[in-house]
Amino acid sequence: MSKISVEVVVARYKEDVSWLDTSEWPAVIYDKGGDLVASGDSRAVGLPNVGREAHTYFTHILERYPDFPDYTIFLQGDPFFHTQDLSAEQLFELADGKILRNIKFFGFAWFKIRCDQLGRPHDMHDPAKEGKWKGWGKDIPVGEIFEKLFKRPSPEKFIANAPTGNFIVAKERILTRPRSFYENALGLVMADQDDENNTGHAFERLWQIVFNGSASINPPEE
Repeated sequence: MSKISVEVVVARYKEDVSWLDTSEWPAVIYDKGGDLVASGDSRAVGLPNVGREAHTYFTHILERYPDFPDYTIFLQGDPFFHTQDLSAEQLFELADGKILRNIKFFGFAWFKIRCDQLGRPHDMHDPAKEGKWKGWGKDIPVGEIFEKLFKRPSPEKFIANAPTGNFIVAKERILTRPRSFYENALGLVMADQDDENNTGHAFERLWQIVFNGSASINPPEE
């Protein structure tokens, strides 16, 4: 593994996170299920089960701001379904390679999503997912959240290259945005903490813009 400072941040509900044992990097596990905190795991920090992984990530950023390691790896409790079934060892080797190449942002998903301002195409109407969250059956307010984040008209199309909420980001990319930006972002998530309007899903299509390194609060269009 590289000597560059790295931290792994995991948004967990009740997933088995023993795969973290394959990493030499320190980790913090935000435990929304409660059982890991109860077990006494020193890496676990309890959070309420709201706001999907966006709530976890923005909470972490605000807690640490501006003192981050060189790179932060943000992962869901079970990131492997969206990474073409990479093993934990392969995932961390891939991360190490990107870090050594000085890649500032990298999404682990094996696919990209090209969508419109309503997140279309999407599978929010998938019958198999009915009842899993309150926003089932609704569109994804990608354009609306973009405008609330960046205070400018939304582009017509977006290309999401971290659509599963699993990615690496360099410290300098996080610090490009002021603390107030992340406070606003967390406020948007908390205003829809049950994801009834799919705000959490919208952030899955916006991570590459949040961390695009633009010195302006108004990023270039996708």
